[in-house]
Amino acid sequence: MKAVEVIIVGPGSRGEAYAQYAKEAPLKCRIVGVAGPDDHRRQKMIKDFDLPKEMVFNCWSEVVAVGEKIADAVVICTHDDMHAAPAIAFANLKYNILLEKPMATTEDDCRRIVDAVKQNGIIFSVCHVLRYTNYSQKLKEIINSGVAGDIVNIQHVEPVGSWRHVHSYVRGNWRKESDSTFMLLSKSCHDLDWIQYIMDQKIARVSSFASLRHFKKTEQPQGAPERCLDCPKHIEKNCPYSAKRIYNRFLENGQLGRPLDTVVAEPNRVNIEEALRTGPYGRCVYACDNDVVDNQLVNIEFQNHSSASFMMTAFSANSGRKSIIYGTKAQITVEENKIEIFDFINEQTKTINVGLNNDSLLDHHDGGDRGVVKNFIEANLANDQTMIISGPDVSLETHLAVFKAEEARKNGTVELVV
Repeated sequence: MKAVEVIIVGPGSRGEAYAQYAKEAPLKCRIVGVAGPDDHRRQKMIKDFDLPKEMVFNCWSEVVAVGEKIADAVVICTHDDMHAAPAIAFANLKYNILLEKPMATTEDDCRRIVDAVKQNGIIFSVCHVLRYTNYSQKLKEIINSGVAGDIVNIQHVEPVGSWRHVHSYVRGNWRKESDSTFMLLSKSCHDLDWIQYIMDQKIARVSSFASLRHFKKTEQPQGAPERCLDCPKHIEKNCPYSAKRIYNRFLENGQLGRPLDTVVAEPNRVNIEEALRTGPYGRCVYACDNDVVDNQLVNIEFQNHSSASFMMTAFSANSGRKSIIYGTKAQITVEENKIEIFDFINEQTKTINVGLNNDSLLDHHDGGDRGVVKNFIEANLANDQTMIISGPDVSLETHLAVFKAEEARKNGTVELVV
């Protein structure tokens, strides 16, 4: 068996995580190249996988410019608004593609990607990692067994986490819709995808309510400066979002990966302080140029008249997603890799613990990162697109629902999806 040869396009935190599968399963997957503008991240990939100079590129377009396939597959983890061009170009060269979510930031680009994938007959998967978690696969098994009867409602909550939200969506790269995309697409498109996957029905209608409720100038405490390092102690001590406190906590705990390696390439006390003094991650959360929402509610009606609600909030502990599935025979609650089934007949609760080691980058998203890469590589080895559970058609369906939900939010309407 020949290992699948993969080029990482965009060696950021997501690309680095997916590349770890080559270390876990070297007989099945081999990282043979990297393409990306960040020299520090390129060099790390070169060191980790002993990449030759001729397989190191500054941009995805340089790989395409070679004019022929130099690997079996690519993993595309460029910025959200830079997915369409490389995905279409690599599809046209017959590369198999694992594409980070969202597929693209416009409906038209999503459709163009799917068209290119189908025209070229490649193996294609979108990183809807929630489908691939251990608990999701176990939950599907439970639902398919019929123990819950027909699913009537789903309630699903994504607690983004207070420090995580301000890191990425107030101070960070996803803070402005014009620089990335809207919040529901960038952060939560795979939540709507998960809801549809569990319900196993097409979405018919959506509505949505959301706002930038808190992280804005009008909420800034009187006397607070533009930067956290200049903040008076009497104000800082009452601020949950102090950059100094947040990032120093990670530094003191010896956690030098995410989020510190986003703030500065080489995290240490001196470098972190300089970055907070001069860079975007040291700004007061009430004095940034962010415009994406910090809370959102989406209501969903399916074609069979079942329904679901999704809530995203910044104002939460940094915990896992929480879901309740209401069936005609049982209620199923899912939280932190624990599934509880309350049977309506005997009124007894059965608890199932879904184990996870949490000792690898691939354990992120409750093992979903490992699951999506493994599924993609296995499909490559078998040359079988039908093995992919987040392929082009289902991914396009849920992306279209996300675009319609955002349209509903902006217009105050209920929007038809199909």
